[in-house]
Amino acid sequence: MPFQKDFLWGGAVAANQCEGAWDADGKGISCADICTVGSATQSKRITPVLEEGTLYPSHEAIDFYHRYREDIALFAEMGFRVFRFSINWTRIYPTGEEETPNEKGLAFYDAVIEECRKHHIEPLITISHYEVPLALTQKYNGWASREMIDIFLKYCQTIFERYRGKVKYWLTFNEINGATGGFGGFLSQGILNEGTKDFMHQVDIPQLRFQGLHHQFVASAKAVQLAHSIDPAYRVGCMQIFSTSYPLTCDPKDVIACQQRNHIKNWFCGDVQVRGAYPNYIWRYFKENGIEIEMHPEDAETLRAGCVDFYTFSYYMSSCETADAEKKKAQGNLIGGVANPYLKASDWGWQIDPEGLRYALNEIYDRYQIPLMVVENGLGARDSVAADGTIADDYRIDYLRRHIEQMREAVEDGVDLIGYTPWGCIDLVSASTGEMAKRYGFIYVEKYDDGTGDLSRRKKKSFDWYKKVIASNGEDLA
Repeated sequence: MPFQKDFLWGGAVAANQCEGAWDADGKGISCADICTVGSATQSKRITPVLEEGTLYPSHEAIDFYHRYREDIALFAEMGFRVFRFSINWTRIYPTGEEETPNEKGLAFYDAVIEECRKHHIEPLITISHYEVPLALTQKYNGWASREMIDIFLKYCQTIFERYRGKVKYWLTFNEINGATGGFGGFLSQGILNEGTKDFMHQVDIPQLRFQGLHHQFVASAKAVQLAHSIDPAYRVGCMQIFSTSYPLTCDPKDVIACQQRNHIKNWFCGDVQVRGAYPNYIWRYFKENGIEIEMHPEDAETLRAGCVDFYTFSYYMSSCETADAEKKKAQGNLIGGVANPYLKASDWGWQIDPEGLRYALNEIYDRYQIPLMVVENGLGARDSVAADGTIADDYRIDYLRRHIEQMREAVEDGVDLIGYTPWGCIDLVSASTGEMAKRYGFIYVEKYDDGTGDLSRRKKKSFDWYKKVIASNGEDLA
């Protein structure tokens, strides 16, 4: 069997996209809480002052906060061995700067972890997943300020100590390399520049984004060291977006354009977090884009000493790169690129490329030689409920089957792949658009983009299919 005996099959969610209860039990306001609903064609808006009568999807989301036992029981029924979820920073420190943590927030995650353990599910916890405390955005402009490092480390110390002996796997920042593009400034760093009104058209200052990345690199490296000092059994990983990119043609100009794009989008953040130093190619990019990173003398040693233990990534689609600016761009909220004429696309224009996952796994493992996990992968689609209540999401089964087949090929190629957690194992709010209509889950949630719905849960056809995949350790994909 290609997958190792203890392969970690499971699923993934994020706190701000599933928990709801946005102001319950002492929770503070996060950047996600000031984003309105959007759509595939209309950007969600960012409103620091909440508007009466406007729908903010994170405020209720799918109410995992009150329904986590029911949901984890469904995950256990599928046979999950791991559940990737995140801790909402503002549940623990509502503004980020309180002297003491919010006990009710800590107790909630005590309960979630205990529920996982009851069902023999390994927690895989993301420490910061797109939910910077709004107070830190307003005071420091988020990660643009170095002040964030110590604030983040206090939060890390609190949860590392609280959950010692109950959790093994941690991820520092979700899709940290998203901040190499303009949309990531607010989404992952909490940077809100003057004049920004909506998510897809942020006022972008690259200098701030890349300075923010440096601060996150230092914070991540220190968090790795802190975790190991608190519990030597802790394993701390990075989490990247990997967007496989091919040259559109064999024109050398396209090949070089693709290489340069991969350097910045796919490799830069991983090179720092896994290898412990800035790569040589980044300095020319900084020079040509007027970026000057302010570093403290001790930062280089911090990065060297705080390399991650394993590498995780999201994979949804691939794109092509060309030096020809006139070529039609592929759709896709976060990745973009040039349309690949050999691939079909999802309802949201994301090009479907299972072989690109095998390619990614081999490229990443060849480069870093540490264990890998695919911690996000899935098909966002418009699911419909039949008259008899069933949801026949064969298109999702086909998507996942083809990607698991390519993971199996990568393992045969020699890749040390230790886990797979498809994204949105239960329907949740889309990070990029704020929609519920863009559904990923094995479990349907009765919730709609106008805010209606009774939040009831219902199994899709893919539920039993994935249960069979896990039970067979990836052998039975029919």
